[in-house]
Amino acid sequence: MFSLPLKTRFALLSLVVSVLLIGIKFYAWLLTRSQAVLTDALESIINVVASAFALYSIYLASLPRDENHPYGHGKIEYLSVGFEGGLILMAGVYIFYSALQSLLHPHAIERPDWGMALLFATALVNLGTGFLLVRAGREHHSPTLVGDGQHLYLDAVSTLVSCVALLLVVFTGNVLYDSLAALVLGVFIVVNGYRMVRRSVSGLMDEADTATVQHVVAELQEHREPAWIDVHNLRVVRYGANMHIDCHVTMPYYFSLEQTHDQVHRIEELVDQEFDVQVEMFVHADPCNFSACSHCHMPDCPVRQHAFSQEIPWTLANVVKNERHQLVEVE
Repeated sequence: MFSLPLKTRFALLSLVVSVLLIGIKFYAWLLTRSQAVLTDALESIINVVASAFALYSIYLASLPRDENHPYGHGKIEYLSVGFEGGLILMAGVYIFYSALQSLLHPHAIERPDWGMALLFATALVNLGTGFLLVRAGREHHSPTLVGDGQHLYLDAVSTLVSCVALLLVVFTGNVLYDSLAALVLGVFIVVNGYRMVRRSVSGLMDEADTATVQHVVAELQEHREPAWIDVHNLRVVRYGANMHIDCHVTMPYYFSLEQTHDQVHRIEELVDQEFDVQVEMFVHADPCNFSACSHCHMPDCPVRQHAFSQEIPWTLANVVKNERHQLVEVE
């Protein structure tokens, strides 16, 4: 196990913990016959299936690029999150239906003290494991680990609600608290399952990562050089832990191919050093025209047709557009 990659170790830890805890929860249900405990145990089945899929997806995501996957296999991590969210949604719907039936036909709760003790122990384990997975996922930019850890947080909350329900049954003698808790958990699980599916779709559909794009724009603006007359059509796409960036940069049209290549390389190095993940950046160099003179402060430009007027600041709003910036029209 310790020779495995770090992300794989955490995914394997999640799977092992899920398998152990599901056995404890079903034993707690056999002792108590509580609907809330059964709800929690059924939701934990999803943990096992999801953790197994997460482990496989992390293995796939670690594979190098090949002819069929020129951008690598990182997208599988978003699919893993969506798969887990879909399972949670289905479980939540069933749990909600089962809780309604229990509310209409309540039954006695047996040995709630033992049930509470076992469930509380599993909640602590899930909270600790979930914390480790989320932290590792964010450090290594793995959506799968973050999603799996957040699912364990969700499972811990479900377990604690079940404990509270059993406690209320003990002190009040009213078994309806058990069914009401299961009903609340059903709604809670459905909402969180939907959020996971939404996050998965966002990643698979390459929804804009505004924070990352803003970071790239800010770095380009802060370190902009005279030869970088204009930046536009900037796009950032994530492939699991890796990132692909492309943009258009307007440069003096009289630059040689070697000069242009050097400037492109400077831009790529500037962006690459700002991120602790693998960044693949493509810069398309556009030749300038005379409409750019008014916002170009290239020193000793031999072809300038307009005096420099003002610099156009690069912002999130204007850099992502597929159009050059200009202050005056070509005469």
